[in-house]
Amino acid sequence: MKVLHVDTNHPLIIEQFNELGFQNDEDYNSSKEAIEEKIEEYDGLIIRSRFSIDASFLDKAKNLKFIGRLGAGLENIDTKYAKSLGIFLAAAPEGNRNAVGEHAMGMLLSLFNKLNKAHGEVKNGTWDREGNRGIELEGKVVGIIGYGNMGKAFAKKLKGFDVDEVICYDIEGGVEDENARQVGIMELHQKTDVLSLHVPQTESTIGMIDSEFLNKFHKNIWIINTARGKCIKTEDLVSALKTNKVLGAGLDVLEYEKSSFENMFTGNGLPEAFEYLTRSDNVLLTPHVAGWTVESKIKLAQTIVDKIKSKFC
Repeated sequence: MKVLHVDTNHPLIIEQFNELGFQNDEDYNSSKEAIEEKIEEYDGLIIRSRFSIDASFLDKAKNLKFIGRLGAGLENIDTKYAKSLGIFLAAAPEGNRNAVGEHAMGMLLSLFNKLNKAHGEVKNGTWDREGNRGIELEGKVVGIIGYGNMGKAFAKKLKGFDVDEVICYDIEGGVEDENARQVGIMELHQKTDVLSLHVPQTESTIGMIDSEFLNKFHKNIWIINTARGKCIKTEDLVSALKTNKVLGAGLDVLEYEKSSFENMFTGNGLPEAFEYLTRSDNVLLTPHVAGWTVESKIKLAQTIVDKIKSKFC
């Protein structure tokens, strides 16, 4: 097996591929066009999000047997076409699910207790105890949309917080477990206090959280998004924040991110809706790092190795 690595990852993936007898070539700087020129030489490709793997690329990858993506999803790959060519696709949601669950919990607790706001004020010499009075998670209903690896990891973290209930909504049936009860969309809208998104980016999830969807909630809610930024229409979220339909939001991902998830602060300015988010005390923003821990880097690499080994060795 001859494998091309186009994104840097934990060294264990190359070390263990070497042990399996694979030839590992690394090219972290060439353009997509340059990679296309030589991809036919390779049996395997290891990537994160540096560029998309579309039909044109795949047509040139005449000997490709597998693509390993060190991340939770495969949205940067034309999966339907790749599978039609018999290419094995391996993602690694098992590798960073714990990290995502912990990050979502951290964002929620920070919002409830105004930690970011209070931290900034104290550092600037303001001591406002009443203005930073928090609320408790105990007794709240947490609604999770998308109950796969990430959703289940978050629900597991909630077990020790005496929430009233954890409910989940998913397009697949029978996904509930001891940590969450599966419900229909109407019950989700009726009961939810805190909404957490854990869905992949697909045609059906892009823009799913819009004004129409938000206004169906019976209560004013809090939103956590550690999934994909394009699942939320930012302008509609800002409108809901202004009316208190959404009481606060923790966003690790943003609609305006580049497909590579790299530096967003390039180009000609940023949308007005994003500027509002940066000024809001009840909004917490992080740079797509929910699954980006020291430990998850190891777990992601090991997950891909294990899947490739199981399939081809």
